[in-house]
Amino acid sequence: MSGFKDHFSGVADAYAQARPEYPDELFDTIAAVVPRDARVWEPGCGSGQATRGLAARFAHVHATEPSAKQLAQHWAQPGTDKVSLAVEPGERTALPDASVELIAVAQALHWFDRAKFFAECERVLAPGGVLAAWGYADFVAPEGMVDEVEAFRSRIDPYWPPEREQIDAHYAGYDWPFPALPAPSLWLEMDWSLAHFLRYLSSMSAVARCTADTGGDPVARHAPALAAAWGDPDETRAIRWPLFLHLRRKG
Repeated sequence: MSGFKDHFSGVADAYAQARPEYPDELFDTIAAVVPRDARVWEPGCGSGQATRGLAARFAHVHATEPSAKQLAQHWAQPGTDKVSLAVEPGERTALPDASVELIAVAQALHWFDRAKFFAECERVLAPGGVLAAWGYADFVAPEGMVDEVEAFRSRIDPYWPPEREQIDAHYAGYDWPFPALPAPSLWLEMDWSLAHFLRYLSSMSAVARCTADTGGDPVARHAPALAAAWGDPDETRAIRWPLFLHLRRKG
């Protein structure tokens, strides 16, 4: 685990409870270029936000995560017939050579040592297999909440790790190991109550770092203003994130 940057073990509970689920359209796009009997390696699986959609479409998912606390929150814990779990770094897995037809990385590739990870992709991915990597940038502020959301963001912006910029750039400029396949731009959308929205904000790594540095929780500090702009706390509002996807096929 040398070099592992652990930004989420401290917020593992909030992450598991509050992170958005990925849309069916994302997994259907991947399934259009990968056979349904594919074996999958999902490095950096976290608490399993993507594992469920992968397991619903493919034969088996080997989901790995360097944070034992994150993996302990995985919905498939302690594993199912279609999902195996292991505490492993993103750059190395115990899987044999050419043993999977899909490597799927959800909102995690920017944390990896990419040279080592891409070398592991070369080893583990079978000829003709696909590397799928995706992520979502910051959410679009709901209507009538732009000022309140921007005030919160300005509070936590200095506490984002530098890897965050790679998400904002949609992984542009990466030295990918395989040729690209066409991939659409997508949206991730959830209908949430105010309480769920605030739990999501609390799951951000920048919030944990801001709290540790200042001694004050930025979500608690901005919650009254966010709540006033939200309105009825039991009323759900649509939260949307731009979702990007890279598909690469091994020759």
